[in-house]
Amino acid sequence: MSTVRPDPVLDATDWRLLGELQADGRLSFKELARRIHLSPPAVAERVRRLEQSGVITGYAARVDPARAGQPLLAFVQMRCSLGRCLLRTTTAEEFPELVEIHKLSGEHCTLLKARAASLRHLEGLVERLGEHGEMRTHIVLSTQYDGRPVEPVAESRPITPSAGWGGSR
Repeated sequence: MSTVRPDPVLDATDWRLLGELQADGRLSFKELARRIHLSPPAVAERVRRLEQSGVITGYAARVDPARAGQPLLAFVQMRCSLGRCLLRTTTAEEFPELVEIHKLSGEHCTLLKARAASLRHLEGLVERLGEHGEMRTHIVLSTQYDGRPVEPVAESRPITPSAGWGGSR
C-alpha cells in the first residue's frame, strides 16, 4: 500500500537552494553552502529532504538540440480517433522524436512537443501520428525564451476587473 506524501512547505532557504541547483545542478554541497550561508551538512540535509519529498526529481545536463542534430522543433495538437489514442495504443519507443506529451482539456486531447533532424524527418513523424487522429502542427521558427526556473509565487495575486463588462447601466 503506497502512502501519499504531503507537499512539503518550502522556506526562503529551500527556494535559494532550488534556485542555485536549477542554475547549476553540479554544484557541490560546499559551494552551495557558501552561496546560501549554511554549513555543508545543513545543505546536504536540506537537499536530501527536497529529494525525498519529490521536490527535486533529478539532475540532468542541458543539451542544445540543434548542435546535437535535431534543429527542428514542432508542437502538435492532437484530437485522437476513438480507439486510436496515441497514449493507449503506442509506446514511447515508437516515437523517439516526442520529448513531451501533455493531456489537455478542450478541443484537442493532447499536445506533443517533437524534435526532428530535418523537414523530411518531421514529415514522416506527422504521417505516423496522423494514424491516431486529427492534428494541428506548429513548426517553431525561433524560441525567444526558454527554461524559466521554478520559483516561489505570491499566494494572492491581484485581479484586474474588466472595463466595459460591468453590470452598471
